[in-house]
Amino acid sequence: MLTVSVKWQKELLKAVEIDTSQPPYVFKCQLYDLTGVPPERQKIMVKGGLLKDDADWSTVGLKPGQKLMMMGTADEVVKAPEKGPVFMEDLPEEEQVVSLGHSAGLFNLGNTCYMNSTVQCLHSVPELKSALVKYSHSGRNNDVDQTSHMLTVATRDLFGELDKSVKPVAPMQFWMVLRKKYPQFGQLHNGVFMQQDAEECWTQLLYTLSQSLRSPGSSENIDTVKDLFGIELASRIHCQESGEESSETESVYSLKCHISQEVNHLHEGLKHGLKSELEKASPALGRSAIYLKESRINGLPRYLTIQFVRFFWKRESNQKAKILRKVDYPLELDIYDLCSEDLRKQLEGPRQILRDEEGKKLGLKANEKSSSSKDDDVKMTDAEGSSIASGESSVTTSQEGVPSEKEKRLTGIYDLVAVLTHKGRSADSGHYVAWVKQESGKWIEFDDDNPILQREEDIVKLSGGGDWHMAYICMYKARTVSM
Repeated sequence: MLTVSVKWQKELLKAVEIDTSQPPYVFKCQLYDLTGVPPERQKIMVKGGLLKDDADWSTVGLKPGQKLMMMGTADEVVKAPEKGPVFMEDLPEEEQVVSLGHSAGLFNLGNTCYMNSTVQCLHSVPELKSALVKYSHSGRNNDVDQTSHMLTVATRDLFGELDKSVKPVAPMQFWMVLRKKYPQFGQLHNGVFMQQDAEECWTQLLYTLSQSLRSPGSSENIDTVKDLFGIELASRIHCQESGEESSETESVYSLKCHISQEVNHLHEGLKHGLKSELEKASPALGRSAIYLKESRINGLPRYLTIQFVRFFWKRESNQKAKILRKVDYPLELDIYDLCSEDLRKQLEGPRQILRDEEGKKLGLKANEKSSSSKDDDVKMTDAEGSSIASGESSVTTSQEGVPSEKEKRLTGIYDLVAVLTHKGRSADSGHYVAWVKQESGKWIEFDDDNPILQREEDIVKLSGGGDWHMAYICMYKARTVSM
């Protein structure tokens, strides 16, 4: 770590730290936070000319306490229009971004698109943000190690920055703590940080948050992450050779869509993912045998995460190769037939209410007046309903005027709210991007620091079949009814 001062216009920035293990672009991001001058506009004078984004610090020849000169103009603060109403199409592009109501982008700090896309997808979950806001610096319990606590605080702070900032955010603190907690994300190749697997980053971050956001002091021991993302599986394990059979239950944070020559649609891949073969010791045979494991969903989350198993280890090239096959996925996903018999029975009532409510939306209002009392007792919420779909109980008033608490019930139907895509031939190379649905219903492509408005019909085209961006992780939000 090297400390320098930077002269910019009439200001002298003292004691600016440079991490020489990271490229100069990261240093420029620091200066952007301090001055408001975007990295691409910065001209920093060093020995031999201007400091380049990818320069080698060892050849720059900086000394501790050295004064650097920087030139460049800062971004102007967006001001409210002084004149009368202006149509959005007539606004400058930067003001249009503000009007769209989406959060900021994230600077790429050197092959960190895997991390940026993961953060943008998880940042779109309001209930997760609410839980993080309640997490305090001193809120660590004895079951959580210090680095997990630090990563949780860094996630909370980064989510807050994204919500408040119009300009792109440099996630340096989050990245530093992520590498400290999980050193594999700090791997270097020729002095440059390597590309990593976004699914691994997603899984590790959720695991850390699941440990930190528990409430061990309460009688209910609330597990926020499990409540939001946890999927309960009930499995039957059968050995055809010996006739042995057993059952087990487990909780996972995602379903796997296995891809083969027979799989053309997400639903087919999910069915394949719920079946597997495993080899283990058979007490009856006294040796190893093949067991068939068949799973059913026995408990649903509010946010259903699905991973497309596109990568496999290729021995010849000694790297993760990619399956490019096109696998279609829907905007609306119904997983009723993947559920256990017990769960299906629980879903039947809410699903009927959902069908009735959607029928009314389509104009079937003949009995609206006669069934008004029923309508007062049953309300539907979908993926766009923020207050009722939050999973908290809502309180309404019954016909007798006595407040009655209503519970939100899952239906087994989900709406697509985020897609994390990968472009390239290997998990450890290429480029990751997040495509996130906003509260307004519009879709934004978060390509690092560049948010781009997209059409909903183009989101389902990210299904693979070539070298373009293809879905690697899909996140669906539960459509619920209030009963």
